[in-house]
This record gives sequence, C-alpha cells and structure tokens, in this order.
Amino acid sequence: MRHQYIERESGRIRTEVFLGDGLVGFLYGTVREKAPALFDILTSARISSFLGFLNYDTFLGQRISRRFSRDAGIDLSECLDSPHAIDTPRKVFERKIRYWELRPLAHGKDCVLSPADAKVFAGSFQETSSLYVKGKFFDFEELLGEGRDGWVPAFRDGDFAVFRLTPEKYHYNHVPVSGTVLDIYEIPGRYHSCHPKAVLSIPTPHSKNKRVVTILDTDLPGGTGVGLVAMVEIVALMIGGIEQCYSEERYDHPQPVTRGLFLQAGCPKSLFRPGSSTVILVFQKDRVIFEEDILRNLSAGTVESRYSLGLGRPVVETDVKVRSAIARARKKVGP
Repeated sequence: MRHQYIERESGRIRTEVFLGDGLVGFLYGTVREKAPALFDILTSARISSFLGFLNYDTFLGQRISRRFSRDAGIDLSECLDSPHAIDTPRKVFERKIRYWELRPLAHGKDCVLSPADAKVFAGSFQETSSLYVKGKFFDFEELLGEGRDGWVPAFRDGDFAVFRLTPEKYHYNHVPVSGTVLDIYEIPGRYHSCHPKAVLSIPTPHSKNKRVVTILDTDLPGGTGVGLVAMVEIVALMIGGIEQCYSEERYDHPQPVTRGLFLQAGCPKSLFRPGSSTVILVFQKDRVIFEEDILRNLSAGTVESRYSLGLGRPVVETDVKVRSAIARARKKVGP
C-alpha cells in the first residue's frame, strides 16, 4: 500500500518514497516473528550505532548519500555552509540552514510552532474528542515515564501532535513554545525505526524507544500561555543520540537545556545525530486548538495512508515546516 501525505504549502497529495522499505518490512516482519532474539539485537543501541556508522561515516555511506540527496530533492542551497563543504552523509543529515530567512517565525504570542520540518498528525486522549486516539502509536503513561514527578496526571486527557522526521529532513529541533524548563530527563529504551511499517508492527513503539522529555511552563511573563507542554524527542534506528544545543542567536553559543532555563519559541533546541526520528508534543487538557488545515487533512478520504484507526478511518499527515504554526491557545470561555 502507498503512503501519502498532504503538502501544506501547496495542498497537494504526495506519495512518500521510503528509504529501505523492503529491509524495514523484512526486519519488522520475518525477523521479528521468526527470530525475536535477533530482532532485539538489531534494535539495540550498539547495533543501531554500528549501522549509523556504516551509513554515515564510510565510503559506502557516501555513495548512498549522494544518490539519496539527489532523489530526495534535498536543497543544499538552504544550508549555512557551502554545498561543496557538505561532502559526507553525516554533514547532510546534520546540516544547518538559514532558518531565519527560509523558515519564517509564525506570528502571534499564543502560537505553538512546529518543532521540525516534519510530517505531523494530531490527536487527543479524551474519549469525547473527535481526535481521540488511544494506544495506537504510543502509550501515554509509558511515553512520559511512569512516576516521574507527577507529569502523567498533569497531562491526562490532553492533546498531542506527532512529528515524523524522514531522512531527507533538516534534523535540528526548534523550541515550539516560549517557557521555562521545569524538568528535562532521559528515558532509556530501544532504537526502533519510525518507518510506518515499523510503527504498525510494534505496539506503541514511540513509548519504547530511548527519548528525552522536556517539560515547559508557558504560563508566565513572556510565555506562550498554553499551560504545561511536554516535548518528547525520540531516537530511531541509526540515530546516535540527541544533542541538546539551545541557541538564542542562530546557532551561536549553544548551551545545554537545563531546569530553570527560559527557552524562546523558534530557537534551535537540539539535534538528532543523524537519521530519521520523531518528536511528540503533549498539551494539557483544553489548552490548545490545532490549526484548521491540520485537522481537516487528518481524515482526508482521498489520501492513501498506512496509518489508520480502523473501520476505514485514516490518519493523514500534513507536511509542515519548522517554526510554522500548528496550534494556538484555546480561548477561555466564561469567567
């Protein structure tokens, strides 16, 4: 089955071209079912790091990267460095772009920004919501880390957005909201692929991978005003790690993200090193409303999506740019 998404800027339906579609299908089909011990080894940190080395740091990887960059349409003219200097697969995946020129910051103090160039879909934990999604892509309690300072109760019945970064994307994550860091912590886990075949094969895969959770308080002076926001950065197959490197002025003077630090929406926050990966934003109940086009596209019946809620209900992604608006503060009703 094809996997399609809607390109936000043009409204066109696009068919995704997957890198290693057959290999992922074999790994998450035959290997997982017939050789589970081998499957566990192949999705471990050590093997994931080794595969990343082969793909991004060897001559074989350079040949693959040149062909993939051309076929995927990666625009190296966006880069801060000269295209001639981006001569290895790792440099392609970890490239810096002139985001201040090419990814304009969405207007509005109450605006929630896309943290990445990614394909996104939205959902809700509320059973009464038309966006209700439960236990399909991740387990809510497991995702945030059970028993972690009460964050799970704080976000119960809230909303979420899942951002899937495919290999050709710019792989810096930017801050989606302005606010103070209340907590940041790492949860150990596996290195499952974020390919749709893998996501559909493993129950709640996003809450089983290694990830970094950042809790932001936006209800303060200078904040976005959407309550608490959890930003969950999730590794995937061949991702070496997540480097926290917050910068308020372009990419200059990067610093680690720590408790008490105020983060400005739109600034670079972290870097996936390297490959494809996922970011999930979790919001408190009734604090945000997603942009109309993202909601409209979710159930577009003309799009062939591998993601489904069953009974013919598709889950359709929208391709968005980093620093563009994906949600806004929900206006309070009554006193």
